[in-house]
Amino acid sequence: MLPRDFYNKDTVTVARNILGKRIVRKTKGSIISGIITETEAYRHSDDPASHAFNKKTERNKVMFEEVGHAYVYFTYGMHYCFNVVAKQAKIKAGAVLIRAIEPEKGIKKMQKNRGIADLKNLTNGPAKLTQALGITKEHYGIDLTNDSKLYIEDGIKIEKIFESPRIGIKKATDKLWNFKIVF
Repeated sequence: MLPRDFYNKDTVTVARNILGKRIVRKTKGSIISGIITETEAYRHSDDPASHAFNKKTERNKVMFEEVGHAYVYFTYGMHYCFNVVAKQAKIKAGAVLIRAIEPEKGIKKMQKNRGIADLKNLTNGPAKLTQALGITKEHYGIDLTNDSKLYIEDGIKIEKIFESPRIGIKKATDKLWNFKIVF
């Protein structure tokens, strides 16, 4: 498992550094995992696209708390998205959205969870990966640095990263805070 201090850095730095790490989800009798291939950074008062922009709510309160915890939220009335709280100590809030993974272990379980056989589209979006991994509101706030059922660990070394504007937002579109592994 990645230690807490991995997440105790600038949110944008963590969004880049978490690429290539492995997300692991343990369920009854199985292990599901994949390499993180795409992320987005969401900060606080300097980021109007962030859920934490100048306000703390019941939904986003974990973004204001200790780093290394899961921020899971429901979106579009049908999907969950998975984030990791990451920020410098002096910053009030921040999180990294995990947008995509490359499946490694438990692919059949992921296919069953998604109800599809297609490998190409299995985990290539934030809602797809949470569905494939079985991440729900039950995981909101869990400590990813010591939880045995969901955590992030070291993975592969990354050579090149592609930076672009974040996807699906209307504010702060000038920030190149979407990061993808270039294979």
